Formats: sequence, structure tokens, C-alpha cells
Amino acid sequence: MAPLQPHLVLVGMMGAGKTSVGRRIARQLGWRHVDADKRIERTTGRSIPDIFAHDGEERFRAIEHEVLETLLRVPGRTVVSTGGGAVLSPANCALMRERGIVVWLRAAPETLLARVGRGNGRPLLADDPAAALRRIAAERQSAYTDAAHVIVDVDGCTADQVADAVLAAVKGQERAS
Repeated sequence: MAPLQPHLVLVGMMGAGKTSVGRRIARQLGWRHVDADKRIERTTGRSIPDIFAHDGEERFRAIEHEVLETLLRVPGRTVVSTGGGAVLSPANCALMRERGIVVWLRAAPETLLARVGRGNGRPLLADDPAAALRRIAAERQSAYTDAAHVIVDVDGCTADQVADAVLAAVKGQERAS
């Protein structure tokens, strides 16, 4: 991998802090920050829960791929905060790894639950957010592991601490390349 990839891509479960950490990292690096879920909503003119409810998860994932492909092909350095399920697509994973350094913000289900609460606006959490988070985290663990160049644990850390840890890990990754 060449030093200073054009993008830094944050992956992880909902509630892991991808957006808040991504903003901090972008500010520190002087890069642009884009939240992929917000871009999906702006591009489609619809909320993610609406897309899930009316078009289904499969259509949402297709839109997500199109948006990620656009974001990761744009020239310039960008911190991209992905949606939690972006790693479910092998094509997304290949693109993210090719165009940037992928960092998994790993969090225990208890941390995620404390952050997402009742899961309002999160269609995959349904009626039992705690059980859904545990199930989804277990189902996606290998996808996150396979996608990530770097893993940063977020449990018990502030967003600033996680941002600092990501930057230190990325610098270490680039030196090792």
C-alpha cells in the first residue's frame, strides 16, 4: 500500500462512532469528511428508514454501493464514515480497501446499546435493540475483520480518544507498508 492513501474509511456497527470520529479525524488532517448514510439520504431525497420500508434492504444496499463508489473515486483526501452494513458487500470491501485505509471501529454490544438506545431511525433494530445488536455484531464480525486494515477498539473511549487512536494506528499502518 502506498503511503497516505487518498481516503480513510471508517467501518463498524451502528453506534460505534464512525461519524463523530470521522469528523474529528478530518478536522485534524484538514481533509473532507463525508457520512455515506447522509449522502444516501441527500442523493435519494429519502430517509434510510423510508428506503428500507418501501424498497427493502437489497435496494438500499445497491444505493449504498453506488454512493460509496462515487465517494471513493472522487479525487482528494476524504474521511468516509460508512453505514454499518457497508462491509456486507464484497464489492464495497474491495473498493474501500483499494481506495483507502479501512479502519474498523470495534465496540462491544453493550457500548453500542448505550449509544443507540431504543434504536429510533435504525430499521434493523426493530423491537429488541439489545438482541438485534448482539445478533448483527456476531453476523458481521468476520466481514469487518476481512475489510479492515486496522482495528481500533472504542469501548470506554471518547470520540477524541478514538480519533487519536485511529490516527496513530493509521500512521503505524503506513510505516509498515
